[in-house]
Amino acid sequence: MISMYTKQEIIIQSYREGKSQRAISRDLQISRKTVKKFISQYERHLQKSTNHQEAQSSYLSEPPEYKTSGRSKLKLTQEVQQEIDRLLEANDQKLREGLRKQMLKKCDILSHLHKQGFDIGYTTVCNYISQKRLKPRNKEAFIRQSYSPGEICEFDWGEIKLYINDKIVRVQLAVFTSAFSNYRYAKLYHRQDTLSFMEAHVSFFAHIEGVYLQMVYDNMRVAVSKFIGPHEKEPTQALLQMRAHYGFTHRFCNAYRGNEKGHVERSVEYIRRKAFGVKSHFSSVKEAEEWLLATINKINATRQGLTGKTANELFKQEKEVLHTVPKEMICYEPIQLRVDKYATVSYRTNRYSVPDHLVGNFVDVRIMSQQIEIYYNQHRVAIHARSYNKHHWIINIEHFLETFKKKPGALPGSQALVSSSYLKHLYEDYFTNDPRGFINLLNYCHNNKVTDEKLEQAVSRIITSGKGNITIEKMTALLGNKQNTTPKIVETQTINLAKKQLSHATRLMN
Repeated sequence: MISMYTKQEIIIQSYREGKSQRAISRDLQISRKTVKKFISQYERHLQKSTNHQEAQSSYLSEPPEYKTSGRSKLKLTQEVQQEIDRLLEANDQKLREGLRKQMLKKCDILSHLHKQGFDIGYTTVCNYISQKRLKPRNKEAFIRQSYSPGEICEFDWGEIKLYINDKIVRVQLAVFTSAFSNYRYAKLYHRQDTLSFMEAHVSFFAHIEGVYLQMVYDNMRVAVSKFIGPHEKEPTQALLQMRAHYGFTHRFCNAYRGNEKGHVERSVEYIRRKAFGVKSHFSSVKEAEEWLLATINKINATRQGLTGKTANELFKQEKEVLHTVPKEMICYEPIQLRVDKYATVSYRTNRYSVPDHLVGNFVDVRIMSQQIEIYYNQHRVAIHARSYNKHHWIINIEHFLETFKKKPGALPGSQALVSSSYLKHLYEDYFTNDPRGFINLLNYCHNNKVTDEKLEQAVSRIITSGKGNITIEKMTALLGNKQNTTPKIVETQTINLAKKQLSHATRLMN
């Protein structure tokens, strides 16, 4: 773009110094066409005016004019606009589906465009989006605080909607953020209940191998038992237990003042966008947790704008002053349930199997956020992954082997067989006419602790060898083959000692 100074130099050098257009172009390092254009404009301007001195002064004092209405955009091409429009439409779709907190922001759209190979700036993206969606916003001033290493850590919940096997599922995001280093940690849970609250803290302290001086919470139900007066709050029993075990203090924020724990408020929103803003479809919750952990590791390894250091670098300073983490706290809800006629216990509409000989007895159950453990006479008899669905049967077929020996005809249509897709296919493919043999095979695998993987390998070996059909005899023979173990080498001193003892016993007998 030609400045007003360059425009003046063209006219002065042409009319006062008498230079040619070629010489002016060479001296000012601009195109001859540009020199010719401004000289022609100056001559036309003089022809329109009777006073050449005033015309010259007015022309040289006006900045050059450029017509930009007909220009094609160099960076914001039509392809870029279409991609931005697609992302904005995806945001609208998330808003309609109730995924408002997982919508992409302008910086996320810019990052996505860069990954697609588009060379475009943040201002250009913001201007384009603002032209389409102009939303006035009242901005608030905040006062930046100063924190010491290992002093304060903030905790908060956030809700996420994910597609697990193409079915939308609500999961809860437990987020911890250090006020000094901005180090982040998060885990997924099915509910914002007391067990998840406690287990999240246990997992976090084990992860960082230390304990902060003070934990900060808002007025969440799992932390605040009741309000006493306008400002005082009574902590829950779970929070008091964690305080006593880990030795930290706590502080509650004022109502509707999320900025008092602004680090974690920002972290919940930030992690939710970075981890699940672009990708929200997973095959299982476990896969979503692995994706979340990988995203957090990248965030903690990214340099921060205010400090110029990564959260990992700053956290190294904190780790030196954190309190020593005590022995891991076991979090569970103890209840006692009675085993029904189906050899199951019922908890929140779901049924969990136990060994069939316990029908009619009371068992002790430990309810955890991820699993359920069942005890009888202080011995653990069953362990199951906890289900958050409704009216589900969580069955282990090994719990019913004794009953199946008496009732082999109940095996084909049993819930126990249906619960294991691999065993169901194995029975239907090879043991339909021999249910007793299949039960004996399961009993053999249970007694010898044969896993489904090893059982599948044995079936595959028989099929590939081409030695006839699969039978219980072949399976047990193949599964019973063990590798030859090397005999232990007995030390010489032990042998000599045994010889002396034998000699001494012989003399006594004589």
